[in-house]
Amino acid sequence: MRKSETLHTALLCVSAAALAGALAFLYQKTQVIDLRQQNEILGFLRELKEIDSRWDLDVVRTRSEFTNDLRAPDRAAAAVKALDNLSAAVKVAPSAALSAALPELRAAIEQKAALVDRFKAENGRAQAAVREILKSTAELSAPAAALKPRPAALEAAMATLQASSPLYYWRAQGGDRAGLESADATLSNSPESLREAAARLNGAVQTLLKAKPAEQSVYAKLMLLTSGPRVDTLTHAFNQELEAELAEKERYRVYLIAYAGALLVLLAYFGGNLKAANLDLERRVQLRTRELSEALQHLKDSEAQLIQSEKMSSLGQMVAGVAHEINTPLAYVKNSLGAVAAKLPTLGETLGNCEKLLALLKAGNDADGLSRQFGVVSAQLAQLKQHDDLAELGGLVNDGLYGTDQMAEIVGNLKDFSRLDRSKVTSFNLNEGINSTLLLAKHLLKTVTVDKHLGQIAPIVCSPSQINQVFLNLITNAAQAMGERPGTITLTTRNDGDGVTVDVADTGGGIAPGVLPKIFDPFFSTKEIGKGTGLGLSISYKIVQQHGGRLEVKSTVAKGTCFTVWLPLQPPADAALAA
Repeated sequence: MRKSETLHTALLCVSAAALAGALAFLYQKTQVIDLRQQNEILGFLRELKEIDSRWDLDVVRTRSEFTNDLRAPDRAAAAVKALDNLSAAVKVAPSAALSAALPELRAAIEQKAALVDRFKAENGRAQAAVREILKSTAELSAPAAALKPRPAALEAAMATLQASSPLYYWRAQGGDRAGLESADATLSNSPESLREAAARLNGAVQTLLKAKPAEQSVYAKLMLLTSGPRVDTLTHAFNQELEAELAEKERYRVYLIAYAGALLVLLAYFGGNLKAANLDLERRVQLRTRELSEALQHLKDSEAQLIQSEKMSSLGQMVAGVAHEINTPLAYVKNSLGAVAAKLPTLGETLGNCEKLLALLKAGNDADGLSRQFGVVSAQLAQLKQHDDLAELGGLVNDGLYGTDQMAEIVGNLKDFSRLDRSKVTSFNLNEGINSTLLLAKHLLKTVTVDKHLGQIAPIVCSPSQINQVFLNLITNAAQAMGERPGTITLTTRNDGDGVTVDVADTGGGIAPGVLPKIFDPFFSTKEIGKGTGLGLSISYKIVQQHGGRLEVKSTVAKGTCFTVWLPLQPPADAALAA
């Protein structure tokens, strides 16, 4: 009997120890994560993303502004410091995704820093060369005009250099380069008195011809770098790790609650003196629940920041495209005005001589002076006729007017796209939104044929800026789906019941059937790693839903994809729309 009691007591002790051990294990598994280090890591990743975006803006500004001020803060040093801080933080709070990807990220950041410095150096050489060409041709104009006979070929070459060097800087086209090379070859035959100045001008032309292709080459390499998307991918991966860890904590919290409940029932069965322990345990569970809820809220805030980052990335791409499109018409206006200004002194001199001739004709008592003045006026008029200056001035004015019309069209479409001059929710024709979006996305559609079938559709009540964002996302995805090869995007609008339907179809590679149900999920992307955050379609889907509409997709592998947007004429009464 004593032996049986001893065995029973031993079994109870072992059972109690096992129960206590299981409870301690579950309690340990639900310990709150100290998010301070994780927030610090996310801060370093955001800092790297901002530095990368600033680099992109520096490059765009350098290409789009003709300025001497190419200085910028030492972003390379800031990037290296952020990388070092990130590496140190990862050692304190280990992350498998960050530890594996940090070496490649460091290499990509350092490579981009070096390429940005090279780009600015080559751009500075090209700008200095253009200024030297314009300055030298202006200095050569007076000595060349004083030569007898006047070297018409040399004057034409200098005029070509004045007109073509800025155009070659902005456009870097083969025709402009050929004009520069031809004019430069003419300079080699300059008269002896102009040989030294012509040599300086020749050096500036050669510098421009070498620096601009080098700048274009570096810019092409910069466009292929993936440092920014790498940072976005790492941020997403780190947040997924944190979310998984928090989800695991939440799961063990449920286990702990269930286990604690069962244990309390068991303890209550054996005695009623465990009420105080039960209350204490419930307090701990509530505290743990609140802490985990706060952690989940922090994760949602991080997701909102990523969505905002995606919107800012789209805005940056659009602004870069608009800046690129406005450079060419701006160059038309600038060069046309410069050429007109160069012609005005000659026309003024001719008019002055004509006035003198008229005065002599009126006096009628100086035959020799009249003859000389008549010869001067005749020679100048013949020169104007030979050079066809009036027709050239008319062409330059037309070029300038064309450039201003182009800039006005771009600015008007940008205003229509953002709807800055309208209320947040208003009556809107979707055909207008599609046309303005296509003009703003023109830099993405250079190898794409756009086939529009825009019907006579009724206007709808919506937030135009949000609907334009949906169109921009869908058209951008369609263009990217075809890669570098030519393809066709077909845009169709039609009335459909009590709403309007818009189809955006492409001839890209299509989407696999197994992937298709996931494309509207946040952070899911069919693009290569580092080339997308997976938020564009998710945001578009949410916008269409908020308007009471539908966003559907059909796709066939190797044939293409068609997104269909249906929007009601009037949004539902409970729709929360914002511009």
